[in-house]
Amino acid sequence: MGTDHNALRWDGGPGHYEVYYLSATDRGSGCGLWIRYTMVAPEQGVDAEPTCSLWFMAMDPGGDLTGRKASFPVAQLMAEDQPFRLRIGEAELSDHGMRGGFEDVGWDLSWTPSLPAAEHVHPLLRRARIAKTILVLPHPDVAVAGTVSFGGREVSLEGARGGQAHLWGSKHAARWAWAHCNDFETLQGEPRPGTFIDGVSVFVPRFGREIGPNSPIVGRFGDRDFRSVGPLRVTRNPSRFGLTSWHLEATDGERRLVTDVEADREQMVGVTYHDPDGDLAYCYNSETASMQVRVWEGERLVEELCAPGRAHFEYAQREPVPGLELHVR
Repeated sequence: MGTDHNALRWDGGPGHYEVYYLSATDRGSGCGLWIRYTMVAPEQGVDAEPTCSLWFMAMDPGGDLTGRKASFPVAQLMAEDQPFRLRIGEAELSDHGMRGGFEDVGWDLSWTPSLPAAEHVHPLLRRARIAKTILVLPHPDVAVAGTVSFGGREVSLEGARGGQAHLWGSKHAARWAWAHCNDFETLQGEPRPGTFIDGVSVFVPRFGREIGPNSPIVGRFGDRDFRSVGPLRVTRNPSRFGLTSWHLEATDGERRLVTDVEADREQMVGVTYHDPDGDLAYCYNSETASMQVRVWEGERLVEELCAPGRAHFEYAQREPVPGLELHVR
């Protein structure tokens, strides 16, 4: 599972960016982790060389926030398809784990693929090349084991829940919210393994104005896949988001999800994204957010799930948020 969805899409030309990331939260320590392998090939005319980068972000509820990035010439990016393997310098990523390190951070993590991949962008939109970014989840629900080191400490993970994603395109949206969670329990504390949600809500510039939000949502509830990604459906999923919160509703047939995400402003790592055309986006991410999901079938509430401190949330816009630190510039 995941191999084709993780294959590198860059063909060596200009005007492209590509990202692989793991987002995970460790119940034992409460730490949230966000590890990224990225590349950017600037458009023709932009005075910059193609680069690849390693990113490491950690949110420790009892300590400081960590944000690190190391960039290299793109010649240090190497990828293989069968089986999938990506390298940036000495750091590696595969369908079964990742390892690497730089400066004062390091990671050596493994997982076993379980659920099939999930795709946010409908095939019609991909064929029409309307979407400027494509997002897929090669591994939407994994139990992560291994170690990470940051801030002078080493944290051992055993069964931390997370997801591995892959996205690529020519430009980020004007502003967006994203969330992921695969560590749910009922309100009575009963675990719900094999359950996940992942979604994004975006505003994009079109014809001199901002259009949106468009909100594709994928997930799995009650051993059934949930896909709310149709070209019309994503424009009709109600969505309201801000720096630290997101209220979302999504429909797939008779099923409807009502989702609320809340993040602690003090637990958000700020980073800067660079588009191929030279524009910047400012992203604020927490891997220790909280989520509540109500699952409806018609007029019947089937289940209510929560994930206190174990959801992953990101908010981004085209200007820095006043008063919030940018840990990665």
